[in-house]
Amino acid sequence: MEKKKLKILFVASEADPFIKTGGLADVAGSLPQALKEEGHDVRLVIPEYRQIPEKYKERMESVCHFRTNLAWRDRYLGVNKLEEDGVTVYFIDNKYYFDRDSIYENEDKHEQFAFFSQAVLDMLPIIGFQPDVIHANDWQTGPLPVLFADRYRQQSFYKDMKTVFTIHNIRYQGQFAGEAAGDVLGLAPHHWASGNIRHNGLLNYMKSGIMYADKVTTVSESYAQEIQTSYFGEGLDYALRMRGNDLSGIVNGISYSKFNPETNKNLAVRYSKGEIDKKIANKVHIQQKLGLEVDGDKPLIGFISRLVEQKGIDLVKAVFDEIMASGAQFLILGTGFREYEEFLKAKQEEYPDNLSVNIMYDSQLADQIYAGSDMFLMPSRYEPCGLSQLISFRYGTIPIVRETGGLNDTVIAYNEETGEGTGFSFSNYNAHDMLHSIERAVSFYDKKGIWNRLITRVMELDYSWHNSAKKYADLYAEVSGYKIEEADEKKSPVEIKTFKPDIDEIDYTEESPEEKAVQESETITIKGTAAEKSVQESEMINLNLASAKKLAELPGIGSAYAERIVNYRKENGLFKKSEEITKIRGIGQKKYESIADMIIV
Repeated sequence: MEKKKLKILFVASEADPFIKTGGLADVAGSLPQALKEEGHDVRLVIPEYRQIPEKYKERMESVCHFRTNLAWRDRYLGVNKLEEDGVTVYFIDNKYYFDRDSIYENEDKHEQFAFFSQAVLDMLPIIGFQPDVIHANDWQTGPLPVLFADRYRQQSFYKDMKTVFTIHNIRYQGQFAGEAAGDVLGLAPHHWASGNIRHNGLLNYMKSGIMYADKVTTVSESYAQEIQTSYFGEGLDYALRMRGNDLSGIVNGISYSKFNPETNKNLAVRYSKGEIDKKIANKVHIQQKLGLEVDGDKPLIGFISRLVEQKGIDLVKAVFDEIMASGAQFLILGTGFREYEEFLKAKQEEYPDNLSVNIMYDSQLADQIYAGSDMFLMPSRYEPCGLSQLISFRYGTIPIVRETGGLNDTVIAYNEETGEGTGFSFSNYNAHDMLHSIERAVSFYDKKGIWNRLITRVMELDYSWHNSAKKYADLYAEVSGYKIEEADEKKSPVEIKTFKPDIDEIDYTEESPEEKAVQESETITIKGTAAEKSVQESEMINLNLASAKKLAELPGIGSAYAERIVNYRKENGLFKKSEEITKIRGIGQKKYESIADMIIV
């Protein structure tokens, strides 16, 4: 394949720092910058909402303006731009659609975002940007892939472009009356007749993106598997199974400059890895600030979340008194359903010295909670990716999570026998299972040698956007048929979830003599979705002999699944055949098939 740097247009309905209502804005504000720093020509486009701060509007310059047709409607389309952190950002200007009190809660939002999706495509030849990949995100840009397939791809300017569609949360789909397919999108009738844009008799923008994009991604590998099931798929699991060969998951990153305990001015005491006494100083500060009993030796559990059912609040309610009896203090920050807010405020009256409930959102206080807490609770019913556990890692705070979605992919349960792990977890959506994990974490908190090693380990993890950006760049290259330019030096495999066990008794990072004996070279063939390519490998990896470090080199496995393979081997004995690997949680048939030609037993 041709080697080149890629041209990418990232399309989103919001992006930090311009406009933000949720996690999509964090992704749109960070991933393009990380891709730019990898050397790609990445540009971002969002609507020009009234709510964008004036300081950004003052920096915008006009690129072009013209008239366009949205079905039978004649509409003004303006394009303005500015540069933010090295990334060119385009703003689609139309006062009728975007100069409104609300960003999303408008009766004609189907028309708003149909216009936005079409405007992005219409502007490209006018501004002279011909991307290799157009990357659309969530239901608001779901119309873009079907519009592209319906009437743009056939034109010479667009014919080599590919589309990628990312699902950030399958629950929110953009469902509207069926007549909008023709009246608003102006689509040919066969798109509706095929079922590709409808679900339960309604026009479905999320499904439109899923069915028409060249590749579909979501924000963690586990979530990509989960949403293909009826429990997690919100009715679209059948569509996702249909696109299963083109569906993948890439964990989000976080900004390591923004969430940096060494430089964050919101912290009472800034600190780095190894300065655990300074982390404790932050705990004492937050205890004093929020009126808790001041005791640096008492474990403190943080919880920052929307107070909604998805986030596991029902589990917390069910065993609240037992959590408080664990010996830990509990610090809660967030807003949500009144039922949960009233319950938590009532509980604060019962536990004034050990519970602080803050029904609000305050970014400065959030940073102080991340830094001052010893543990961070995330008992989510489902969690596409989750950012709080990654932020917790950054501040040396140990997560307690339910094994779902991105939480499952990023947090390795602590194993007291081997000393491995990066947090505490439970599998079933069950209050007492959660309580057991909390009590287990609290019991290890008193074992300072173990706990301090955990703090050091999680602060060494790298979940910066640069790792995620490399995975997205590989996906863009695959869908475009290009090979990304490599630096002269040999690059090691990119693995997001990495750590080195630090116990003396067992070192799974060392290769065994038996493993070294099987490291003879042979040629293997990997069959990809786009083309078949022969790859020269120096070894096949033996599932029964390989260390966790060696297993982590397999594509799509990484440290988390490598540890699970090793643990499965310890508990169940040697693998009898390679297909047995599919019995391990999170390693399904698709992942097995992708590595089948690289492993032996």
